[in-house]
Amino acid sequence: MSVKKIMGIAAVAAVFAIPAMAESLKVVTLGYRTGAYAPNGIPSQDGFVDAIKLVNERDGGANGVTIEAIECETGYKTDKGVECYEALKKDSLVFIPRSTGITYQLIPRATADGTTIFSMGYGRTSAMDGKTFPWVFNFPTTYWHGASVAVNYLLGENGGSLKGKKITLLHHNSAYGKEPIRTLEKLSEKHGFELGIIPVDHPGQEQKSQWLQIRRDRPDYVLMWGWGVMNQVAIKEASNVRFPLENFMGIWWSGSEQDVVPVGEGAHGYKALNFVKVGSDAPVFKDIKKYLVDTGKVTGDGTHIGSAIYNKTFFEAMLVVEAIKTAQKMHNTKMITKAQFRDGMENLVVTEETLASWGMAGFAAPISVSCDNHTGQGYAFVQQWDAKKGAWNKVSDDIAPDMDVIEPLIRQDAAGYAKENGITPKCMS
Repeated sequence: MSVKKIMGIAAVAAVFAIPAMAESLKVVTLGYRTGAYAPNGIPSQDGFVDAIKLVNERDGGANGVTIEAIECETGYKTDKGVECYEALKKDSLVFIPRSTGITYQLIPRATADGTTIFSMGYGRTSAMDGKTFPWVFNFPTTYWHGASVAVNYLLGENGGSLKGKKITLLHHNSAYGKEPIRTLEKLSEKHGFELGIIPVDHPGQEQKSQWLQIRRDRPDYVLMWGWGVMNQVAIKEASNVRFPLENFMGIWWSGSEQDVVPVGEGAHGYKALNFVKVGSDAPVFKDIKKYLVDTGKVTGDGTHIGSAIYNKTFFEAMLVVEAIKTAQKMHNTKMITKAQFRDGMENLVVTEETLASWGMAGFAAPISVSCDNHTGQGYAFVQQWDAKKGAWNKVSDDIAPDMDVIEPLIRQDAAGYAKENGITPKCMS
């Protein structure tokens, strides 16, 4: 397998000068191995690329067809993400944006071009509505689902009632960070808790004023939608002001080793949502060692294998591969088209048996996708950091979101988008 790393748009032309791999299916992962968010971006890319490599090396590709993982460097900048898309959209089955801002910009372009966008656990939540957003998928969960799961967890911790409690959202001051606000406002109305909202500007290295405000407001719980250095600074500041870490919980992109290890003992007890297992004890990791590590084909230095971010994007790539196989079966062809791949995404069913066949039994909850639901079931669980052991511990079962609150918001937002853009919602498969 060939993995193309495009470190800036100027390199795209040079890459295309290389003869294309015969009989291959191309998938593009936009990433940021450079810039302020590189500590998170590197394991993100490594996990995805390693999964594609493993499928090629161990399984001979998808039903005998090699898959090419093409990297394009964005530095987490929206304009670079758009440039990557325009340069690579012609022959690529799917784009992984790795940024909510980039996702929002690519949705109308990809829809017009007939190219699939897969924003796993981020991006535009209302893309759950496959009739309005036929080319966009965000399974297995979204930020609105995550906000509801967090609240449901806190309900369980408080005997089923949050009435009179104070919950503060500390968020990255971007499209990503603002995404859960609407859902949390609705949930605060339903459950009677007071919601506070505190933004943190990019990149998040200075948070003294925010944590002084939190200390002054004395919330019962703090939820965090952070990324990169913002996360570790927030956890350190929480420890400094003696906010109880067991009452501080991040979204899944605020729950990696990069967020807690630099804080040391001060991070002990911090919680975060997740939707994949952390660690390297699943059988698939023996295959990673055999086919990638021992042969020198692993991406990067291999130090991120089994970590929170690596495991999420490894899982993400396996979902892409399974969608390819689904499309191949649906259309009775190995060399599927972009439109056929989209059909595979929309008809994807991942069962416990599917996960076991990958060597990933128990790695995540099963997923079922349809035209009406491009998100799946939206489950997540809570993990907690043990600084003494240097490990994340799962401290809850999979928790379902409150769809009575979320679904009307999604349908309303999708309907507004359809009206604004002259779209007649319909199923394509």
